[in-house]
Amino acid sequence: MNIPFLDNWRRRHDGARGTGLAAAVAADPDGVAELLAECELLRVRVGQRGLELDDSPASLAALDQLPPRWRDDPEELPWLGNDAGLYLGTVLVRNVPGAVWSIWPSGQPVVRLASGREIDVVEAGLDWAMAGSPELSQVYSESAEG
Repeated sequence: MNIPFLDNWRRRHDGARGTGLAAAVAADPDGVAELLAECELLRVRVGQRGLELDDSPASLAALDQLPPRWRDDPEELPWLGNDAGLYLGTVLVRNVPGAVWSIWPSGQPVVRLASGREIDVVEAGLDWAMAGSPELSQVYSESAEG
């Protein structure tokens, strides 16, 4: 389907994908960190099971122990996995010295450690939600060590 105005819009904006979030991280890193920490779907679902997420490494271990009932809902699964990854990133940024949010050119939020290593926390969260591996606490431990 040929939609001329849409083609014009894409030409103007395709080269700038992800720059909005990257610029926001540069301008207000704390504000973006708060936004990424919301993880509302994850917080609601685990709250229904009696677990409160307190942004601590221990909460990641508690998440790993939950029965993966979210796998029964294929529509919710990727959203919950995305939130799990953002929550993992939040725990890293709040507890590992020198860890900060960074944005890849694709617009993907990642956590950059003081060593310069970047952790694709969203991918880790999706893997955890879909297969249970690697455990979120394991990703945290490996990241916090290095």
